[in-house]
Amino acid sequence: MAIKSESQTSAQSKKISNYITMIVLIVLALSIAALILAVGNYTTGLSETGATQAGDFLSAAVFAVIGLIALIMSVFTLYQSRRQTAEMKIEIPKVMTTIQCTSKNCDSKTIREFQRGDFVFKELDVPCQKCSGRQMITAIYKEVKEKEKTFNV
Repeated sequence: MAIKSESQTSAQSKKISNYITMIVLIVLALSIAALILAVGNYTTGLSETGATQAGDFLSAAVFAVIGLIALIMSVFTLYQSRRQTAEMKIEIPKVMTTIQCTSKNCDSKTIREFQRGDFVFKELDVPCQKCSGRQMITAIYKEVKEKEKTFNV
């Protein structure tokens, strides 16, 4: 069950990431359009009468500022989202099964990787290697890796 929920979570995050990417690309296209409008207004302000018109230069400046800010923000957001997805690693934890002998005199204990169909208190058909007694699964757990401790200096 845990593997299914992890795959669902990664699929949902991938879906959200795709939506964010599409929004960023739309903003990028709009910023390029604003820059093109800025250049167009600037050139029409120069070519109409030869004299400078304040309205055309003002609108060109506004379009240029909006276009540059949107361009910088969209490129930065796209870069950051791609970098985070490259750094993100989903590790599937190791699930281990503990098998013990059921005879009172034997203290045999074996640990192996989880296999499909394992459950606690399941008696195995494989006899004990020490005393040939019956074996039973007594525990199923996942291995937890301790994170490296970082100290702020």
